[in-house]
Amino acid sequence: MNTEKDFSPLTPNIVRALNDKLYEKRKVAALEIEKLVREFVAQNNATQIRHVIQILASEFALSQHPHSRKGGLIGLAACSIALGKESGLYLKELIEPVLTCFNDSDSRLRYYACEALYNIVKVARGAVLPHFNLLFDGLSKLAADPDPNVKSGSELLDRLLKDIVTESNSFDLVAFVPLLRERIYSNNQYARQFIISWIHVLESVPDIHLLDYLPEILDGLFQIMGDNSKEIRKTCEVVLGEFLKEIKKIPSTVKFAEMANILVIHCQAADETKLTNDLIQLTAMTWMREFIQLAGRVMLPYSSGILTAVLPCLSYDDRKKNTKEAASACNYSLMKLVTPEDDEEEEEERRESTGSPSKENDKPKTETDSNDMLNASQESVGFSNISFFTPPSADRPQVTLDLDGIVQVLDRHLHDSSTGMMTRIAVLKWLYHLYIKTPRKMFRHTDSLFPMLLKTLSDESDEVILKDLEVLAEIASSPAGQTDQNLSCDNTDNKVVLKVPEDVKPAQQSSTGSKGVDSSPSTPSMNSYFYKFMINLLKRFSLERKLLENRGAFIIRQLCLLLHAENIFHSMADILLKEEDLKFASTMVQTLNTILLTSAELFELRNQLKDLRTQESCALFCCLYRSWCHNPVATVSLCFLTQNYKHAYDLIQKFGNLEVTVDFLMEVDKLVQLIESPIFTYLRLQLLDVENNPYLIKALYGLLMLLPQSQAFQLLSHRLSCVPNPELMRTVDESKYMDSKQHVASRRASHTQVDYSELLQHFERVQSKHLEVRHQRSGRSSDHHDRKLM
Repeated sequence: MNTEKDFSPLTPNIVRALNDKLYEKRKVAALEIEKLVREFVAQNNATQIRHVIQILASEFALSQHPHSRKGGLIGLAACSIALGKESGLYLKELIEPVLTCFNDSDSRLRYYACEALYNIVKVARGAVLPHFNLLFDGLSKLAADPDPNVKSGSELLDRLLKDIVTESNSFDLVAFVPLLRERIYSNNQYARQFIISWIHVLESVPDIHLLDYLPEILDGLFQIMGDNSKEIRKTCEVVLGEFLKEIKKIPSTVKFAEMANILVIHCQAADETKLTNDLIQLTAMTWMREFIQLAGRVMLPYSSGILTAVLPCLSYDDRKKNTKEAASACNYSLMKLVTPEDDEEEEEERRESTGSPSKENDKPKTETDSNDMLNASQESVGFSNISFFTPPSADRPQVTLDLDGIVQVLDRHLHDSSTGMMTRIAVLKWLYHLYIKTPRKMFRHTDSLFPMLLKTLSDESDEVILKDLEVLAEIASSPAGQTDQNLSCDNTDNKVVLKVPEDVKPAQQSSTGSKGVDSSPSTPSMNSYFYKFMINLLKRFSLERKLLENRGAFIIRQLCLLLHAENIFHSMADILLKEEDLKFASTMVQTLNTILLTSAELFELRNQLKDLRTQESCALFCCLYRSWCHNPVATVSLCFLTQNYKHAYDLIQKFGNLEVTVDFLMEVDKLVQLIESPIFTYLRLQLLDVENNPYLIKALYGLLMLLPQSQAFQLLSHRLSCVPNPELMRTVDESKYMDSKQHVASRRASHTQVDYSELLQHFERVQSKHLEVRHQRSGRSSDHHDRKLM
């Protein structure tokens, strides 16, 4: 430094001592400066005070010479001490050169700068708050300083500054938050420790409402929670816990919507191999659960993103039990937010656009205005493959359900082969709930969802299949899916109108809006999707024979419970009548016949067919019969069920013209077993009335003659040997008994409108087709064998 330069009012001795390499001499110079400045304060000579500070800053603290910089720092601290309370007037000039020295390459000089600033702040106290951002910025750099002495000095200054902020009621949080938001994303462990400690302090001060600015720092807090330091993670947990407590106390002031997307991001596991991510995900999921419960429908616009995060967690194992439970609570609470009014919104919009009142049976929309729904967007903040959806514009008058986005998420999880079982079940529960609560809007998506719902019937889980069937049943029976299409199975002259299950209460039929999350479908009639469903279900059985073998009976029985057994059997019989694959038709009829004769779910249908006393039951019998003709043994069993014993006998007489195969004999064997089952108790008892049931006995003897002398032969032979002598069974008052039987027969005949000769001809035509197809197959097989030999 040029010692000849004029540094007045500093004396040459002071200047020389400030430049000395010895700390003691610089300290002596600082005491002289303190004495000089006190004199200027006493004289109220602000000009000279500023001149001294300016010289110490520019000529010493910012000098190129290291010893001069040290002298300048201690000199500025001395000025501050001398100024006392007056230092607040000169803080900018005092602080800025000291902060510049924080970046010095010499760790010793950084330590002196820290010491100088400590003295300046200690004297000024609350007066430094207008310069807080500068101080915080400088301290955040020193927090990560590699030198332990510098770090120690910065920690002392940090504690002093925290004390000042805590005591003050004039802290400028608005000005500080942008800096906090910027620095919170530091990856340095010490910087993170510094940041989280400050947030903890600020959050604890009653007069500082940091909760108002939580949306700006929440993402950063979750990032800090991923730090490798257990201490930092623990502090972050405490801070987030305090924030959540405060949110629960004053939910009305919380900006839930602004934080929803942040939680969505962190609810999704980016890297499941890191334990810190488990903590982040659990914490975010816990927050999400509270947000949904506290904010209610405010969270609806974010449903798509929430489901994207929540659904995969439902399939977690016990290692992530807490996260799974929190996700389950989120899922259930979110589902409850969807109400019928979310479907009515569209109806209101439609009425406003057309200017006409709505009709109860209006067809659902097939297209939607792009402005009706929220636009889905995908963003990533610190994670890969993270998606969430943007909220509606602020001027929108009410919360809107993002149904399109929700369906997109649900459909994606159904298509994903890696989706866990519990997640698939939850997806199907969601679809069912949406069809119950928002049927008009949901039917716009039915055509796109339908193929995947059918494919899900091949799922390995029975519970998944059950939920899937509930969704399909609701689609097939919802009034929102009604069209003018003729829904009856009317390929014959005997039309049967599709029916609603008898156990549905009138109160359930009044409004779909009254249904709960898990209510059963209840509609006055089937809609246009019912027949489409039946056609596609049979097509799937045809293409996937294993599905038919392993789950066919299970699926059909459940559908009988959900959609009324008569509807299922009548529609399937109608479809099978037109089936070109005769082998499949025969197999399917055999399956349906077994279900009809053995399943408890078909008890009412069996009773309906048992006597054929009504026109409807006769029409149903004829419809089933025509398809049952694909399988001769099934046709006979249907005749046994409906007590058409003469026709059963006539059919068996025709069996002599059929190709009797091993499979055919096995089916006869199974029929004999069924005759011995509780289902045919009434048939066995009718064997007591020999005179009035001769064709029953003849039909059974006909089956006996078809069988080889097998176990089934012995069983049926033994049963027929028990048929009593008619002479022994006659009653005392035979005339009254015969009159009663004739009355029953005539009453049944009056209600029965069945042309049995026409049915018998139909049976012969169908069997002729089967025989022709078998011969063609046999011919092709023979030709192929001959070609191989050649």
